[in-house]
Amino acid sequence: MSGQLTGKNVLITGASSGIGQAIAIRFAKEGANVAINYRSGDEQAEATQAMARLVGPSPAAKHLIVQADVSNEDQVKAMFGKTLEALGRLDVLVNNAGIQKPCPSHEIETADFDRILGVNLRGPFLCAREALRHFLSRPGGGVILNNSSVHEIIPKPKYLSYSITKGGMENLTKSLALEYAGSGIRVNAVGPGAVVTPINKAWIDNPQARAEVESHIPMSRAAEADEIASVFAFLASDQASYITGQTIFACGGLTLYPEFRVAWSSGER
Repeated sequence: MSGQLTGKNVLITGASSGIGQAIAIRFAKEGANVAINYRSGDEQAEATQAMARLVGPSPAAKHLIVQADVSNEDQVKAMFGKTLEALGRLDVLVNNAGIQKPCPSHEIETADFDRILGVNLRGPFLCAREALRHFLSRPGGGVILNNSSVHEIIPKPKYLSYSITKGGMENLTKSLALEYAGSGIRVNAVGPGAVVTPINKAWIDNPQARAEVESHIPMSRAAEADEIASVFAFLASDQASYITGQTIFACGGLTLYPEFRVAWSSGER
């Protein structure tokens, strides 16, 4: 690793497993001090295991785990307080926490709709607001990175609540980037496609289902979480110093309208 994040202090929400954990490990390998957020007691063991993996590549670094439901304003404020107390300052926020629940749109319960919007959109807003307040309180600017999805731009039937939050995250990213560009604060997003993580266990462990998923991906395979983490590491680093307000789609080509790989549209000759 190049150590491109050496000495940077980073808070990653929803980092006890999956892409969030991969980001935490990659950032630690790049020399960052990492705060791992987890939501509930059920995730505490995973967060502790993630912490152990961080300590391996960077035993001298300052790492911590911090509990908070990102949809809860008081808990978010407390999380930032504990992180700043432990690390002294914050340089990078990664809004990674997210949930989804499949349901036909006409059957969605209001409570489920509100919960998904709470975690996936209200949470990133609350965390971004606290990060911005900190960044503006001292010199040096800062970086906010949002874990979005290809469903920023690709509709996802039966996942309406989730898709709405990712569309909103695109505008959140662009609006904050434009508003704070003059303050040395960069805001970007990463839009993963199909990724091998625990949340996708149902199709990952089923060869037939996995083949069906991967048949729609131009690169013919799902991503590993490490591949997504590397995009976050780049965007957090000074190598991306002139990039703001963008969503980088790490999707194996899913956003390229893959069904058009075969020339079937009218007018083709």
